[in-house]
Amino acid sequence: MSELNLSGVELLAWCDETASRWEKFIAEHPAILQLPCDIAESQTVAEFLRHVVAVELRYSERLSGLPLTKNEEIPMTLESLFATHRRANDSFARLLADDSYDWQQIVAFTSRAGDTWRPSAKKIFLQANLHSIRHYAQLHSIVRQHGFTPGWFGDFLGTDTMA
Repeated sequence: MSELNLSGVELLAWCDETASRWEKFIAEHPAILQLPCDIAESQTVAEFLRHVVAVELRYSERLSGLPLTKNEEIPMTLESLFATHRRANDSFARLLADDSYDWQQIVAFTSRAGDTWRPSAKKIFLQANLHSIRHYAQLHSIVRQHGFTPGWFGDFLGTDTMA
């Protein structure tokens, strides 16, 4: 039986393309940042997006052996939120380009909620990026419910990531 694979580079490109579309759309409709949102203990879309990019950043920092950034250290402006995404994305890209990086290594950590985890580096990378994609899909619903219409098909088929 043959296998179908989505590479780390392709997943990272999908996540980055999705984030870039949201950054552009929100720049055109800045009121979106103040829309109510109760996902991930947030009250506004800005807080929700800070959660999304903070998770990306913390996981990239964890895999890179860097000190972890706290959510509160990330300003809730459009520029800061998506600069944080790019910082995490660049860090993940460097890891993917490093042929010596051990994606099977176990990375033990305690979450912000106090849970102890022992996943592989590969699983952390997948979690960070799929977490973002899932939340961006939720954001699509939130903005539509408030009268905004993103001009793209939000599913993977609607991306330029692969043919």
